[in-house]
Amino acid sequence: MTLKFAGKTVLVSGGATGVGAASVVRFAQEGAQVAIFDRNAEAGEALADRLSEAGHSIAFFKVDVSDTHMVSEGVRACVETFGKIDVLFNHAGTILIKPFLEIEEQEWDSLFSINVKSMFLVTKAVLPHMIAGGGGAIVCTSSISAIAATPTEVAYNATKGACHMFARAIATEFRDRNIRCNAVCPGFIDTPHGQRELSALQAYGVGASEAELTARQGRAATPDEVAGAVLFLASDDARFVNGTHLFVDNGFTAW
Repeated sequence: MTLKFAGKTVLVSGGATGVGAASVVRFAQEGAQVAIFDRNAEAGEALADRLSEAGHSIAFFKVDVSDTHMVSEGVRACVETFGKIDVLFNHAGTILIKPFLEIEEQEWDSLFSINVKSMFLVTKAVLPHMIAGGGGAIVCTSSISAIAATPTEVAYNATKGACHMFARAIATEFRDRNIRCNAVCPGFIDTPHGQRELSALQAYGVGASEAELTARQGRAATPDEVAGAVLFLASDDARFVNGTHLFVDNGFTAW
């Protein structure tokens, strides 16, 4: 059996839990060396240890991807460990659910720092290594929230709109250097993060009941279902897919 990422090094930001962790597992199973960046050292180290014990090549680096110095040091350590970076999955992110007029400036800035600035910092640090290696693939986590606005999610919607265009702009600027960049756009996902989002929306009276989710999306996606789309975009199967947005939402945004 041919492993799709054999001989490749993959860096996953926000890779300790949820979709990030599911993607780390899938990349490892497909033969990749995987570097995990995350602030959650306990979960990140546990995942790396488990996969290492199973015979995979994994390294965890405690990195706050909104911090310039930590990103630079993390990428340097990743290259020292694995020698190169072929694939970057910009997954790190969080959410803010709050009525717009109640959002504090610090909260707005913090969300953009984690969801958007992090992609800028990590991508900027990684691209020179990809270019030196002859090319690479970047996948950024956007969301249905980039195009489907939700009351109490103005800040989050805005960050995901930025993710959408970041992926397209990187794709156009670096295509001639054999770099591809795409965005994966999940709908609601069955993770603790996703459940907290639904609970918070319901608390504000926003339509997010189980019946409403079933009507719009059928059910919540599993982390592995989103990871499958990530691996496709990062793989050679998608070698002519560049600057696109792949929705993993079971038709939510088709309505």
